[in-house]
Amino acid sequence: MHPADALAERLGLPIRDREQFAQALVHSSWLHEHPDAARGHNERLEFLGDAVVSLAVSEDLYRRHPTDDEGVLSARRAAIVSAPGLARLAARIDLGAFLLLGEGEAQRGGRVRPSLLASAFEALVGAIYLDLGWEAVREWILALAAEELAADEALTTLKSPKSRLQEHTQRTTGERPLYRLLEAAGPDHEKQFRIEVVVDGRTVGVGGGPSRRIAETAAAAEALDVIRRERLAARASRFAAPTPRPLPAADADDTPTPSAAPALDGVADTPGPADPAGDAS
Repeated sequence: MHPADALAERLGLPIRDREQFAQALVHSSWLHEHPDAARGHNERLEFLGDAVVSLAVSEDLYRRHPTDDEGVLSARRAAIVSAPGLARLAARIDLGAFLLLGEGEAQRGGRVRPSLLASAFEALVGAIYLDLGWEAVREWILALAAEELAADEALTTLKSPKSRLQEHTQRTTGERPLYRLLEAAGPDHEKQFRIEVVVDGRTVGVGGGPSRRIAETAAAAEALDVIRRERLAARASRFAAPTPRPLPAADADDTPTPSAAPALDGVADTPGPADPAGDAS
């Protein structure tokens, strides 16, 4: 059975355009090795599916959270339609097992790579939309993402590391983090990027990934961890017991007279020669 037929059966979808549905599973690396075996790879469908899944999720969140402002709704949506969020939905239907990948891509773990799974999921959504229409694909997306849509997490857990880092730097320095490309290695369809993030003239995080966006997110996450550990260390040193300082040596002229000397705790003052209480006569 062709992977497309097996996936359609697994999903219970009445697919009519089998060739288009199959194209959603074709990665560019597989088409490069089998140029005549499919009518194209899935990147155009991915472009379409990106918009479809974003609209379906946005509409549902808008209805579920009538008091949320635009910023909170955007954060809720990003938690679902980001690459890790879509990869989670793809894993839920075991999408990686049905993808047509080139031999090298498959050997490098493409079937479980979040960025690849997210892209394939968007392509699948695009194919379902073209075949079955808006209402059918909308219902399918909302049913699959029901757990994420129903979650009511705190805003800080919804925001991406890049957003949280930018909010921190704008509060502390008034500037945005600077992301700089350190390296981009590999062929076009499987590049690996290394990005550093600079805050206030200092590199505070480095991250890597198969796209600049993922590498920047990883760098921001590392930067947040570094900043958190530095803040804890500063707080610990601030509350540490101070080191006792030696008392300065007293000059001879500054030696206090017995009557002016303060009593020490637990030690009684000794009467001086001119003290009437000490006169034995």
